[in-house]
Amino acid sequence: MKLLITFCILNSLAFVLGSDVLDLSGADFEDRVVEHDAILIEFFAPWCGHCKRLAPEYDKAASILKKADPPIPLAKVDCTSDAGKDTCSKYGVSGYPTLKIFRSGEFSSEYNGPRDADGIVKYMKSQVGPSAKELQTIEDAEKVVKEDVVVIGYFADASSSLKAEFLKAADKLRESVSFAFTSNKDIIEKYGYSDEIVLFRPKKFFSKFEPQEVKYTGSEDKDEIKDFIKTNYHGLVGHRTHDNHDDFKNPLVVVYYDVDYVKNVKGTNYWRNRVMKVAQNYKGQVNFAISNKDKFSAEVEDFGLRAKGDKPVVGAKNEAGQKFNMKEEFSVENFEAFIKKFLEGSLDPHLKSEALPEKNDGPVKIAVAQNFQELVVDNDKDILIEFYAPWCGHCKKLAPAYEELGKELEGEDVEIVKMDATANDVPPTFEVHGFPTLYWVPKTHKSSPKKYEGGRDLKDFINYIAKHASNELKTYDRSGKKKSKTEL
Repeated sequence: MKLLITFCILNSLAFVLGSDVLDLSGADFEDRVVEHDAILIEFFAPWCGHCKRLAPEYDKAASILKKADPPIPLAKVDCTSDAGKDTCSKYGVSGYPTLKIFRSGEFSSEYNGPRDADGIVKYMKSQVGPSAKELQTIEDAEKVVKEDVVVIGYFADASSSLKAEFLKAADKLRESVSFAFTSNKDIIEKYGYSDEIVLFRPKKFFSKFEPQEVKYTGSEDKDEIKDFIKTNYHGLVGHRTHDNHDDFKNPLVVVYYDVDYVKNVKGTNYWRNRVMKVAQNYKGQVNFAISNKDKFSAEVEDFGLRAKGDKPVVGAKNEAGQKFNMKEEFSVENFEAFIKKFLEGSLDPHLKSEALPEKNDGPVKIAVAQNFQELVVDNDKDILIEFYAPWCGHCKKLAPAYEELGKELEGEDVEIVKMDATANDVPPTFEVHGFPTLYWVPKTHKSSPKKYEGGRDLKDFINYIAKHASNELKTYDRSGKKKSKTEL
């Protein structure tokens, strides 16, 4: 037994010692952090589940960034340790994990990047050094165009105003785009560009359906340069990941399959090229992307899709955020037919919905996606609706008061409604980011629901509804006071 315990301790110690994450939990935090030009620090608690999930990704990123040029250190502070408590308090840490970037010993900014190793590496590389790398040799120029999408400025005149605007654009987009520039005569002569800005696609994205290089033809203006980059960065059919999914705006068509640009570039591009063959005909009308079906499995499920073998499945969203799915097996012909119907507006939207309730005559009515229009939007009564999650503790605590409210207002010109927002699609006019979320929907303004921010007790609800009801309640006056029998 002692041998086993000793082995476990040594094994744990080896793991800790093997980590490239610096531990700044001691009283010398200020002295140590000032040693680094830029450093990412995680403020954590050992018992925190999110911290435990982040740990292996953070360790991996630390090992990669330690070898970067220049190296970028990653550190951590245990907010439960004696000295760590003071450090975390000083920098306003109120939740775990909290990540902050420090420069030359001073707090610089909150870390707003991804929480996986690759995302952390890319984000932190974008934060260190100049926003655009200067290319000084042919070898530099050849290397930079192989790694990823890169935007390069060629400036024969090193003091040109175009260069100044290019560098301003690079500063604004440094977190998501790689930039480089050069005034080297040999490089300019080799590539044939002078006083020009060019977006280069890496070899893995090469396709006959779009150019490998896209030249900027706008004016000397940083905002125009930014717009050019954003428009062309992902190309005709972009590789959509968890790191960049916000770049892809509706209307959007996403094709899901075994996308893997690390282990299977050829197989990935086999299907992407088929998507591009169709997408080229609808440029400017709709955005296209490919995503890994396993990494976006929840999204695939939300579209009502089920992967069949190796063939892709297709989901789309229009500008209103409504979802559509392609029911036919993927082929170029079926895909193009789907796109045409999607743009024509002739497809029926897909709704994730529970089955209609067999009975719905209780004091609190049950809304599902299928009956939402009828029960909420088309209902000629005022509506108070709760969006909840079955597992939510606050929702369970609210349930008795909400049920009592329904009973109290039976016979009034007000409907009390609830909807499981985890099992049903919530209409886009209702923003639900946490549970429970409640909205007041007056019968005269069904298209403009108002978020309920009042108290959660029965009396709070009564007072609010009595005041805001389109027609005065039968049993309560506008102040929420119960009417006497003579008033009734």
